[in-house]
Amino acid sequence: MVAIIQDSLAKSHSYTEYRNIVSSLLKEGKSTGNEQSEALTHYSELNETRMNRLEKTIKITDEFAEKLHQLQGEYLWLVISEGWCGDAAQLTPIFYKMAELSPKIELKMVFRDENDDLMNLFLTNGARSIPKLIILDKNTLEVLGDFGPRPQGAKQLILDYKAEHGLVDETAKTNLQLWYLHDKGLSTQQEIMALMSAFELKHDIV
Repeated sequence: MVAIIQDSLAKSHSYTEYRNIVSSLLKEGKSTGNEQSEALTHYSELNETRMNRLEKTIKITDEFAEKLHQLQGEYLWLVISEGWCGDAAQLTPIFYKMAELSPKIELKMVFRDENDDLMNLFLTNGARSIPKLIILDKNTLEVLGDFGPRPQGAKQLILDYKAEHGLVDETAKTNLQLWYLHDKGLSTQQEIMALMSAFELKHDIV
């Protein structure tokens, strides 16, 4: 596993680099990833607008900001993503904002379709669902835990919709985006900070 992580890190990007790659491809009428279609490009364009807005409006709570600033361990947050993914557009700005608040966290982004081996280590019920935030010990590259592809409330919304309607359609996707809008990133912050607090305690750092 460490070799796969090292290989992916060699192909990784900073958050800003990731955003620039997505933007540059959009100017060429393309999306990230192996598959190209009008639909994926359209989703990528929507996500570009969404991320621009979220980077300005998402607020990390004062409580979590303080905890992030006080982290003692050194962590590497490795995120698997693609520009067309609606969940990634909602969540990666939160990862970025949280990482920016701690000198102990380094955030790296990789594209799913360029990192098959890594993605296959972090499947969700057998699916290549993204985004996936992999939390690593920065010094050993030990996998401490992971988060994604959605916070629990968003996961449940989709599970309930699929149980009732048998599929995930455009209505489900709209409902999901409304859930994210009302949640304002709080569930994601809470779930990630619960993980981080556990890691700090586990290693007797706090």
